[in-house]
Amino acid sequence: MDGSSLDVQDRLPVPPPSIRMPRLTAGQSHDERVVAEECPVALVYDATTVAVLMASPADLADLAAGFSLTEGIIADIGEIDEIDPVAASDGIELRMWLRPQAGRLLKERQRRLVGPSGCGLCGIDSLREASRVMRPVERQITLTPEQIGVAVETLASAQILNHTTRATHAAGFFVPGSQEMIVREDVGRHNALDKLAGALAAAHISGGTGAVVLTSRVSVEMVQKAAMIGTGLIIAISAPTALAIRTARACGITLVGIARGRDFEIFSHSAGIVFDDALRHASGEIPPAS
Repeated sequence: MDGSSLDVQDRLPVPPPSIRMPRLTAGQSHDERVVAEECPVALVYDATTVAVLMASPADLADLAAGFSLTEGIIADIGEIDEIDPVAASDGIELRMWLRPQAGRLLKERQRRLVGPSGCGLCGIDSLREASRVMRPVERQITLTPEQIGVAVETLASAQILNHTTRATHAAGFFVPGSQEMIVREDVGRHNALDKLAGALAAAHISGGTGAVVLTSRVSVEMVQKAAMIGTGLIIAISAPTALAIRTARACGITLVGIARGRDFEIFSHSAGIVFDDALRHASGEIPPAS
């Protein structure tokens, strides 16, 4: 997939992330509903297309930077000299120009990456790499059950696009004691996490200072991307896969799933969650006094 398909004269405005579409209700009335937009997004490095994603056309610079970081194309956001989103009738190109060393390393890899919204194993060229264990993550924080509930509630209230469309995932970054949460949304759960990674890098925020909060199930590539961000704690409202749990254990990541307020399950490295004595007795972690 070498080369860019768009010329300067082909440029169009980037489409909005949602659009009104006609519908027929069960009561046979005709009206409109706001639905999420999705379109092909090509990631183009030094005039070579490396990946094509189906994504929401929003926060595209974050997507470009985050994908580059979580897929190991770059090690630092400073290795990207320029990001230029270019829209045309058949999709969007995120044109990136890399620093010379990063560009040379990418060419040496000679990868062709494909990442549709239902997949996520971008950049995989061998079966062994699909289940690769990332470098260990040093967890810098712990959370209480109350903070897990706050994190999930804060993410839910911040999903502006999903409130309108009911069709998008979100990834947020929860920092204990902070009143704000960085949140990114997309029709693809992997894209939402990549956008979050890009937003954190652009703001020079270390992934170890907070927890990644997800609206989706946790598959292995979500854990791998979180490890690349450097976070030691993942909270998800859905369940993880077995491989995701094994990967989180190997990376040193505390993995919390099926989070509903104070009701949740811990699948790896439970020391990341600090219970008070009553809760620890109830969970069996501390045996009752004889």
